[in-house]
Amino acid sequence: MHGDLASNKALLEGVLAGVKALGAADCGVCVPYPYMAQAQSMLQGSNVAWGAQNLSQHEKGAFTGAVAPGMLVDFGCRYVIIGHSERRALFHESNDIAAAKFDTAIKFGLTPIFCVGETLDERESGVTEQVVGRQLEVILNHVGAQALAKAVIAYEPVWAIGTGKTATPEQAQAVHAFIRQRVAQLDAEVAQGLRILYGGSMKPGNAAELMGMPDIDGGLIGGASLVAEEFVAICSAAQQ
Repeated sequence: MHGDLASNKALLEGVLAGVKALGAADCGVCVPYPYMAQAQSMLQGSNVAWGAQNLSQHEKGAFTGAVAPGMLVDFGCRYVIIGHSERRALFHESNDIAAAKFDTAIKFGLTPIFCVGETLDERESGVTEQVVGRQLEVILNHVGAQALAKAVIAYEPVWAIGTGKTATPEQAQAVHAFIRQRVAQLDAEVAQGLRILYGGSMKPGNAAELMGMPDIDGGLIGGASLVAEEFVAICSAAQQ
């Protein structure tokens, strides 16, 4: 929940200038709803895609304050973040709600960036794979493994976001490998092509090492996305 028209303009101009020469990495920004028109106006025709941070699982109706998937399509959105740890923790979105939103996004041709991840208590209790597995299982049961061919998964170790604690590349890789292997049990081809992003405080200083891991395909960037130079540096690391 950051930004205003003036600062958005400066940020997007910086991102556009920095990534225009990058052809091998896909870059996108997921902006707050009020700035969809601004993002579309500034980014259309560029190599930077845009999307939203959430959507309603309902296609339309009396859901005051919610935003329908078709509204995102109207503004040219490609991506939508679903099941982010803050939505789960602060707004009490369940695995079932996240799965319903995933299904709706797919139906409207949007690419879900589906977030999974464990808390510090869960990590220290040794139940990371069980937690991540349950979050993934709901999607696999709801829409099937083949739907993941039209989606992106983001692993967010909640305990490594804004806490001062960090996941090592090896810790992150272990969970990414678990996710890919779980999907491969149902569809090996989908698993091989699945993009799994790391969402645990990726920064310019650790991006290359993290994305050098075999199952880490990119990043879901938080704080560093608010500084054009940092975001561009991460995009450059992804290309390499």
